[in-house]
Amino acid sequence: MFETHPAPFHTEVADGPATGAALWVKTTDGVRIRVAHWNKPDAKGTVLMFPGRTEYIEKYGRTATAFAERGYAMAAIDWRGQGLADRLIDDRDAGYVEDFPDYQLDVAAMLATLEALDMPKPWFLLGHSMGGCIGLRAVMSGLPVNAAAFSAPMWGIQMSSAMRPAAWALSWTSRRIGAGERLAPGTKSETYVLAEPFEGNTLTHDPDMYAYMQEQMRQVPDMALGGPSLHWLNEALCELRSLAARPAPDMPCLTFLGTDEQIVDTDAIKTRMADWPDGELVMIDGGEHEVLMELPAMRDQVHDACAAFFDAHL
Repeated sequence: MFETHPAPFHTEVADGPATGAALWVKTTDGVRIRVAHWNKPDAKGTVLMFPGRTEYIEKYGRTATAFAERGYAMAAIDWRGQGLADRLIDDRDAGYVEDFPDYQLDVAAMLATLEALDMPKPWFLLGHSMGGCIGLRAVMSGLPVNAAAFSAPMWGIQMSSAMRPAAWALSWTSRRIGAGERLAPGTKSETYVLAEPFEGNTLTHDPDMYAYMQEQMRQVPDMALGGPSLHWLNEALCELRSLAARPAPDMPCLTFLGTDEQIVDTDAIKTRMADWPDGELVMIDGGEHEVLMELPAMRDQVHDACAAFFDAHL
């Protein structure tokens, strides 16, 4: 029997619609994750927000407001190993997943929750960064959405050609010698927005949005996550290679990418979108990684285009 239970939802830091609430949900392999929903009377449909690595539901409170203003309800998820979902190893600051396809069990639990809540249909996907990788796999596997949108999707990880073979070798070796839970070189246990000042950050040009993320981490430190483990890195590289070998799914797609992107592999995104029959790539001039949390004009551009795209596929 499918069961849900009330979960903490930090309205004070989410700054989203007053309807926001969260539930604890168990996946089929026994991991407890958190699913949130911002319902809306007479909504045209529901946006399924798939967050990125290190992220958490409350980070998308303002995004939920933007979509509510455009007529849509929204739901979001804390993936296993981050946010307030179960952490999978003793070091809660290290990003970790045992097998990358396990995230699809989280997707299935989220879908079952939204069905039980009778969230307005049709449903639409919006996947950011790692959520774009998980979302692409889900769409390829029959995710019941009318259309898919992506924000700086992790269809590749930005690194130099010299570093790529080293990343494969180090992450593969670490698993075999029992060191896979160690942080990947060059990353920190402290969450990015508290470890790095606004000046020179790789997420956004908007100081207000950066302060919003920092305040969330200070107010609810249990949601914080540091760098990826070597095990996560190896799993991600394997998943990315597997996805790259498959053709684009038969689904309308709209992808947003900032011209100042420094985290995900822009060439992988451009290659995928060039071969997506019913797909469009929108470049956000001056945007960094978090185009949903960029300067107001950029945010409005993304939200307006995304809502119009969903409207066209109701």
